[in-house]
Amino acid sequence: MEPIKTFELSKEYLESLREGIELLDNEFIIQSLEGVNVADIAAILDELNMDEAIYVLRLVEHSIAADILIELDEDSLIKVIREMDPIELAALIDEMESDDAADILILMPTKEREDVISHLQAKEKSANILDLLRYDEYSAGGLMAKEFIKANQNWNVIQTIEEIRRQAENVEKIYSIYVVDNRQHLLGRVSLKKIILASSDTKISDIYEPELISVPTHMDGEEVAEIMRKYDLESLPVVNAKNRLVGRITVDDILDLIREQSEEDMQAMTGISADVEESDSVFRISKARLPWLLIGVVGGLMGAKIIGFFEEGLSRYIALASFIPLVAATGGNVGIQSSSLVVQTLASKSVFNDTPWQRFIKGVMIALLNGLVLGIFVFCVVVFIYGFESIFGLTIALAMFCVVLLASFMGTVTPLVLDKFGINPAIASGPFITTANDLLGLAVYFGVAMALLKL
Repeated sequence: MEPIKTFELSKEYLESLREGIELLDNEFIIQSLEGVNVADIAAILDELNMDEAIYVLRLVEHSIAADILIELDEDSLIKVIREMDPIELAALIDEMESDDAADILILMPTKEREDVISHLQAKEKSANILDLLRYDEYSAGGLMAKEFIKANQNWNVIQTIEEIRRQAENVEKIYSIYVVDNRQHLLGRVSLKKIILASSDTKISDIYEPELISVPTHMDGEEVAEIMRKYDLESLPVVNAKNRLVGRITVDDILDLIREQSEEDMQAMTGISADVEESDSVFRISKARLPWLLIGVVGGLMGAKIIGFFEEGLSRYIALASFIPLVAATGGNVGIQSSSLVVQTLASKSVFNDTPWQRFIKGVMIALLNGLVLGIFVFCVVVFIYGFESIFGLTIALAMFCVVLLASFMGTVTPLVLDKFGINPAIASGPFITTANDLLGLAVYFGVAMALLKL
């Protein structure tokens, strides 16, 4: 077996590849890509301009080009398929499994998508793709592939082996052989080992294992991912409402889903309101970032207004201004920590997770402990190291304690409320929590100062 070539993308190689494309040196291009993994080739195409990428794709075999398309970054993929005519794209989709084909076609406008499907050579694949496009993209139905190996419980081993040979032509990886009855109801699974070791006339009904985890087509993708993680599964059968086997989900599909959703959550937590890449246009990236930046600016202006209300008191106690960044930063950090833990808990969707009320009580207890420790620490530093009078140290310490409590409350409650209304709770962990806690922290800080220092 020939090993896959270890590949490292370099500027020198890119320059030589671009030169080969410019000189139409097809032999050099094909030789330089020979044995390189399709994921690495996709990374190369992401670095080329569109004309160059299309040129390379048209040089390689259809089966390899199809695998490269699957590995392309979504933005690059959209640009590539726009440049291809329906017949050319259909030829590549004919080489893909149905779930990968559906993932690509769903990125296209309806009319163009139907045009491509009409040119597919394999009519069974056309039907499978149309079936998959009915489901939500992030449901079990949207994630599954229609290609899988199944055996009827009434078949003997010889019949089953013949069917496996026939069905395996359309299946890239075989994880399990699912057992069904005459109505295609899922009964269980049978391993290749049992089939090989059994005698020729042994019926599948005598050797299959009925214990099998399956998921319905409507199940959310995150729940599917959790089931596969919990039970360490490489594939998972999908059934419809009548328990008929309609597809399977493989671990690579779940890994792609987890990566996409992690990127979305990360962008939401950092205040980016749309799915963007560094390669996107300046306008698109700015449009995604500006909403939360504007909220931050408005929050800052409101904070300045709050400070303005206490301008007279600040003029009498100038040292108060020195501790404003401390109070604001601590409130923001506590809020982000609290909300991140809640978002993580919500994402796990475990039945053993605490109820919202239990989470709230636990958050209060944590905030009380943290606030007490931070308050005492700040008091000691302000009084014994900075040399301020005790009443001033008590003011800063008490304000710190109250801000920690308030920020923890906001960080715990806000994701729960957003989740209740069906809004991605990850957005609570970004600028929203930080801005809100800055404003509330300033109000609490000066409120405590007014009470204790008689401003």
